[in-house]
Amino acid sequence: MMRVLPWVYLAVAFVFIYLPVATLVLFSFQDGQLPVPPFNGPSLRWYADVLGDSRLTAALINSVLVAFGASLIAVTLGFLAAYGLARHVLPGSALIRALLIAPLTVSYLIVGLGLLIVLTQAGLGLSLMTAGIGHVVINLPLAFAIIFAAMGAQQQNAERAARDLGANEIQVILLVTVPMLAPAIGAAFFLSMTFSWDEFIIAFLLTRFDVTLPVEIWSMLRSGLSPRLNAIGSLVFLVSIAVVLTLELFVFRKRRA
Repeated sequence: MMRVLPWVYLAVAFVFIYLPVATLVLFSFQDGQLPVPPFNGPSLRWYADVLGDSRLTAALINSVLVAFGASLIAVTLGFLAAYGLARHVLPGSALIRALLIAPLTVSYLIVGLGLLIVLTQAGLGLSLMTAGIGHVVINLPLAFAIIFAAMGAQQQNAERAARDLGANEIQVILLVTVPMLAPAIGAAFFLSMTFSWDEFIIAFLLTRFDVTLPVEIWSMLRSGLSPRLNAIGSLVFLVSIAVVLTLELFVFRKRRA
């Protein structure tokens, strides 16, 4: 009996997590007008409708551009901050690390409202760029924490050896530190991409005319449920799964090897 209970618990947990997703995907193939039982299908009607919608396609491209750009900047800044704090003795370094990680504990709503006030006062019009700035702010602490945790004595010894052989600081960073930290940098980038890809609150507050896909989905929700929304949600879920699988195949597996 004791051997069966963990498996039962695991099965219940997976059903609790994935049943809503499975329902979403199932009714994305509904042939009727509403994503409710009974199921009529399967049909690719709503996927064709979604992929043929220019507004949704534009929002999808906007989401990819914002997620990629914001993640790239956040990881670059996170790496530089982690390298500086790990390799140099700075006054108040513990306080600096705490301040860098602190935004992880702050609600996205508070971050978004604060950025909205600051960017408006600075005279920046709301756009995809301001949404990207917001995503850099929320992803930077995550990238910093992942990369800083991966910095250890092994990398430091290799960097010291490279300097003894005549490498300058830029060569040490680009040819020694970055390759050794590639799994951590890749993990930080793909996780930032995942969080930025389907983030709604900050994107909603910091965009106006050009919007990301989650904001476009929200505007469609105001007119009621539709299998069209299920199809969009399924595509978003598919992209998120693809990012996670890429992370597992090319980052975590390489790190374990």
